Amino acid sequence: MSLELKGVDKKVGDETHIYTTDLKFEKNTINVLLGSTLAGKTTLMQLMAGLDKPTTGEIWFNQKNVTGVKVQKRNVSMVYQQFINYPNFTVYENIASPLRITQIDKMEIDKRVNKVAELLKLTNMLNKKPNELSGGQQQRTALARALVKDSDLILLDEPLANLDFKLREELREELPKLFRDRDCIVVYATTEPSDALLIGGYTATLLEGKVIQHGKTLDVYNKPNNLDSAKVFSDPPMNIAEINKKGELCSLATDNVSWKPNLTLKDGSYKVGIRPHNITTYREGKNSVEINGKVLISELSGSESMIHFTNGDLNWVSLSEGIHQKAVGEKTKLFMNSDEFLYFDSENRLVGNV
Repeated sequence: MSLELKGVDKKVGDETHIYTTDLKFEKNTINVLLGSTLAGKTTLMQLMAGLDKPTTGEIWFNQKNVTGVKVQKRNVSMVYQQFINYPNFTVYENIASPLRITQIDKMEIDKRVNKVAELLKLTNMLNKKPNELSGGQQQRTALARALVKDSDLILLDEPLANLDFKLREELREELPKLFRDRDCIVVYATTEPSDALLIGGYTATLLEGKVIQHGKTLDVYNKPNNLDSAKVFSDPPMNIAEINKKGELCSLATDNVSWKPNLTLKDGSYKVGIRPHNITTYREGKNSVEINGKVLISELSGSESMIHFTNGDLNWVSLSEGIHQKAVGEKTKLFMNSDEFLYFDSENRLVGNV
């Protein structure tokens, strides 16, 4: 089983929503579409589902060309970020609805509904109506309806976006377990890099209708092909600076901060990408580099401290574990873990294997 997009694009009038795309998802995999709002994630999913037709190119599923085949003739389930449930049905009836259309035996329906309800902790709510449920319970019901169908392809379009933080954390940890023993392909769209890292599997980074990179999630995160892919896979935003390499040392183009890179670079100009959690209020790693900054904003969120600061003409973001309160306007020292720097050439391509 596989889902393959071959030279697919989508145009509406003079606007290109999806540029020429080649993607292949294999059986029993979870695949994340990661990109900002309007990056093209939902459009790609609609093409995969058969809710829309590509302008050019073909979509193949199970070695069959399904381009133009309507969604009703495909074994596909899709869950959106909005809670889409039948208001006059009980939770049980909502979950069972796709099975009743296929005229499956009543005992088999009951067996499947109860099994998926147990998985999603809905057993005690099967006789309730959607308006009696919390937002999280409603979204669990929508997920259960997608799971009970045993679809070959399950599409999840930002399904956790409207949930509170605690429930979101809980559900995204559960999702890989829910699909572990299922004979299907799962595609999960999100704007959150943390979703991709927790869910694992494979990730495709998207920007303005283009698939920038696709591969194993940790490979895409640790070795982005280019600066655009690195930016998409960083939240808070990645710190980017111009640097010069001369002799054994690299240095910031706008400061005298210097360090020895952990890979071979020719002398010349580069860009360095530094994720916020690699700039901290404390030394981390063997090759910690000190940098001076002036605090713009200091934010505390539970167990983390985020500091926005300036260094020369650059605005930087630091993310440290623990509580580290800084006053606005304060001059402070921070530390960069140079072992985790990403280096990009003049064409914004990743240099070397870090």
